[in-house]
Amino acid sequence: MFNRKNNGNRDSNNLKGDDKTMTTPTAIKQERQHKVLVFTTPSCPWCKKAKSYLRDKSIPFREVDVSRDPAAARDLIRRSGQMGVPVVEIDGKPVVGFDKARIDSLLGLR
Repeated sequence: MFNRKNNGNRDSNNLKGDDKTMTTPTAIKQERQHKVLVFTTPSCPWCKKAKSYLRDKSIPFREVDVSRDPAAARDLIRRSGQMGVPVVEIDGKPVVGFDKARIDSLLGLR
């Protein structure tokens, strides 16, 4: 149906050129999205500070209120060995308390 002339390697070079454009470092560079859980209770001032800090850094997180969910409280103990909050879990690694330096390190922040 379609007749295509082979013009040397021009057609294949164009395709390779397009592929190279798509695989430049800028095109493949992607921001790493971390999985962040914050185990909290409503009355915990350090929990509020931890959540505020993550929001200020534009880090998305999921909050888990262990005071309302006994299963979540058990999960917190299983994950971190701790009963206290806050516990900020970043990519499966628990940070007990509001430890800015450790949080920054796990998130790759300065």
